[in-house]
Amino acid sequence: MILVTGGTGLVGSFLLAELSRRGLSVRAIYRSEMPSAVAGMQPVEWVPGDLRDGLGLRSALEGVTHVFHCAGLVSYAPQDEEELLRINVEGTANIVDACLERPGIRLGYVSSVAALGGGAAAAQREQVTTEPLRIDEQSQWDLGAEHNAYATSKYLAELEVWRGISEGLQAVMVNPAVVLGPADWHRSSTRLFRYAYDEHRFYTPSSLNLVDVRDVVEMLASLTLDTNRSGERYVLSAGRWPLAEVLGLMAAGFGKRAPTVAVPGWAAETIWRLEHVRSLLTGARPLITRDTARAGRRPLAYQADKIRHELGREFRPLSETIRWCCQELAQA
Repeated sequence: MILVTGGTGLVGSFLLAELSRRGLSVRAIYRSEMPSAVAGMQPVEWVPGDLRDGLGLRSALEGVTHVFHCAGLVSYAPQDEEELLRINVEGTANIVDACLERPGIRLGYVSSVAALGGGAAAAQREQVTTEPLRIDEQSQWDLGAEHNAYATSKYLAELEVWRGISEGLQAVMVNPAVVLGPADWHRSSTRLFRYAYDEHRFYTPSSLNLVDVRDVVEMLASLTLDTNRSGERYVLSAGRWPLAEVLGLMAAGFGKRAPTVAVPGWAAETIWRLEHVRSLLTGARPLITRDTARAGRRPLAYQADKIRHELGREFRPLSETIRWCCQELAQA
């Protein structure tokens, strides 16, 4: 029996499909409204629950052999800082504690490349060279550097998993880059597709590290179900591409016009400051924050050699991923 948290999110929903393909019995937690059945998938046992409800999690773990913890909040809005800690850190601590009470359970945790740090070093590197800073699983979190709230929450959540491992929990972690997949237009990375679909003219001269959601769930499932590895984490990234190229491929996939006007760095700095003032005055969430304005400009390249070597497989090409996403989104 498999328990999945975050089954309604991008990674979680595709993981449910992967587990169904394997013919496994799956239980998944939902918070508000129980999702409807998906055609072609084996029935999922949906149970109500909340990551902050330790007793409820213990009940959900009854009879479970493997847990995939995919639930989490992704936000760079200043007003979400406390919620990031509650969901990502406290929620993960509760999952770990519940698993520790049932010896023999294996945990597969979906972290993020944000938890690897490197932002401060990349910012310094940006001043002297455009060559990207290469980051892998051995990269150290710089405690003295400034980190955004999301990255900090994922780093602290990883510490909870490491704590569980030190107490005997069998667990592996994956650190995906920006995950691409067909999902809600207005959520997560899928907003990039919407931006291209709407034929916006502007783009920033930045780069993104990207990975196909199908690669994420297949690799996560293989590590957790098909191996006995524990106390390891794995970067999942197919590569690094300029944002202009990514948006161009997305626009082409929809038969739309690609963005053509590059926004200089100083303009992005001005825009996020104006958005910050607007959010303070209106209470609305900012469309762009300091972290999102600067993230892509930092020369970071996440290295996935470890997962390639251990599983003996490659990532899907970016062009194939974007073509698939555009087809799925156009039919939705």
